[in-house]
Amino acid sequence: MDPLNIMLNLEQVIPYYQPIISADTQLVIGYEVSAYYKSDEEDIQDLDWFFNDDTIPDEFKIELTTIIHQKAIEDFIKTNHSLIFLKYNAKLLYKDNGETFLRLLETYAEKGLDYKKIVLELKETDIMEEMDSLRHLLKYLKTFGIQIALDDVGQRNGNLERLVSLKPNIVKLDVQFLKENELPHLYDDVHLSLSKLSRKIGATLLFKGVSTYNQLNYAWRNGGRYYQGSYLKPANPEFAREDCCKKQIQRDFQLFVSFERKKLKAQVELTNWINNQFNTILQNINSEEAYDQIITKVGHACHEFVFRVYMTNEEGVQLSSNAEKDHNDKWTLHEEGKEKNWSWRPYFFENIARMNVEKRGILSDLYTDITRHEQIRTFSFPLTKTSYIFLDIPYDYLFEQEGLL
Repeated sequence: MDPLNIMLNLEQVIPYYQPIISADTQLVIGYEVSAYYKSDEEDIQDLDWFFNDDTIPDEFKIELTTIIHQKAIEDFIKTNHSLIFLKYNAKLLYKDNGETFLRLLETYAEKGLDYKKIVLELKETDIMEEMDSLRHLLKYLKTFGIQIALDDVGQRNGNLERLVSLKPNIVKLDVQFLKENELPHLYDDVHLSLSKLSRKIGATLLFKGVSTYNQLNYAWRNGGRYYQGSYLKPANPEFAREDCCKKQIQRDFQLFVSFERKKLKAQVELTNWINNQFNTILQNINSEEAYDQIITKVGHACHEFVFRVYMTNEEGVQLSSNAEKDHNDKWTLHEEGKEKNWSWRPYFFENIARMNVEKRGILSDLYTDITRHEQIRTFSFPLTKTSYIFLDIPYDYLFEQEGLL
């Protein structure tokens, strides 16, 4: 489609609205506006390409952005809906210091537009230069009550420093990289970290591109409060009902909770089983024995479900070698592990404190082992008041047990 033809027929540009659903109420809390073109032949075409084409003049993009926002706001102020998400190119916003955008809002403020219902949506990938100046502009826009959403966070040149500096109200993450039966563990960790960072800066996490049940489950497990995508409701020229997805999400949430309960039950059962095993094992172990002798005995006793055993003190310094089981099921000692310090590991001191209080072993979450490059869990047990034993459980064993992956 010829960009000039679009600019000569702006009356044929129409806004589409994709609802954004809240996890806590399962209701629509807002609508993201996208530009579409309706031809004389009644064909509908998404105009995202128009805003992403570097050969199209900025003046055209600003004019089309203003037109689509104008039409959307005219529809929006006739309703009692919560929020409207207006997309804007960050470079174009900065180019005129947000004056075009603010002038449009001022026009409709006289007609009852509440600035607090406006969410200005920018792509993080567009924010490359002049970030300090843009940060001041966004801070100024926030004084009007306008919220800021940062889209495509973590993609390409994204960085956490930018997220902390801009302090958006809403952080948008895309789950379209996930296929129906493929939930990469590493992405899980990255998004969980972004979830924690968003909470620290007071931002709400929104997962977009939700087109499958598994993607919704992923967003739910990784701290998403808001969801958007065709699995819930596609973009439409009309505003969807506030409760359009309520029954579906309630049903899915019940399944999510049921599955998580089964996983938690499996982890508790494994923790209790290993603790009982340890009570038997400790009867044949003298805590005064050499550390390497202790871990060798434990390794043989836990042969069926463990591939590595080692000991540390309460400060994280490794006291023993690594007792490791090879492919021939033979246990050997690797002395290079001695004196290594593991206090830098997340939750190390928290787990030490838990073991001291509970007087029993605990099971870690899933993580990727550095040397084996596979997902494992670690069981840690307080051998004495100052020494702790760690058992690494391999992926193969976890895979065979329901609910441990």
